Amino acid sequence: MDIHGATALVTGANRGIGRHLAAQLAERGAKVYATARRPGAVDLDGVEVLALDIADPDAVTAAARVAGDVDLLVNNAGIGGGALLGDLRAVRAALDVNFWGTLSMARAFAPVLAANGGGAIVNIASSASWFVFPGSSAYAVSKAAVWSMSNALRQELAGQGTFVTSVHLGAADTDMMKDYDVPKMDPAEVALRTLDGVEAGAAEVVVDAFTQLVKASLSKDPREFDRQLERLLDDQ
Repeated sequence: MDIHGATALVTGANRGIGRHLAAQLAERGAKVYATARRPGAVDLDGVEVLALDIADPDAVTAAARVAGDVDLLVNNAGIGGGALLGDLRAVRAALDVNFWGTLSMARAFAPVLAANGGGAIVNIASSASWFVFPGSSAYAVSKAAVWSMSNALRQELAGQGTFVTSVHLGAADTDMMKDYDVPKMDPAEVALRTLDGVEAGAAEVVVDAFTQLVKASLSKDPREFDRQLERLLDDQ
């Protein structure tokens, strides 16, 4: 997809990866709707700011009505989550935002994309789509669902000419990861590789070497990767 001249909507554009995605889309010549639950927190020039909580179906419907010229939907907004056997409210919240919110956006904007020639959807997933980091199993489950959803939507939307890309990365230097003492990528680099992947028509963008390692482990005994992860964490 050619980003120059496209009209993009980015969720969670007030900080982290979402902010860099919105900024770089504008730099590449796209019209950009930068959305956030608190629109006053979006401090970017050259974008149109919209209030949007993707876990609120009415807000999603309203956004699709206002942004009727979108041909590139970037589902970036997301939250963390604790252990599956921990606080059930946190587990539900992770799924409500990361899975149901993302699906709600895809469902609301699919007709918009169709009317505008097909376009594309980008879902920001994670290396955690393919493994579980200790203490964040709810997040992992939600991001595994986003990966599977991306594959399903790619099939279901192919007939209207809408392409779907999922993006997978390890730790980026964002607010969500501030309490984790692990090597972290620059979120601007994540945004750059994501948009390069969109323009190249990549079905999956595997951003970093760690995530490539995780994906390569899927055909093996998962306990082998668990042991490898344990060693990596011990070395930190």
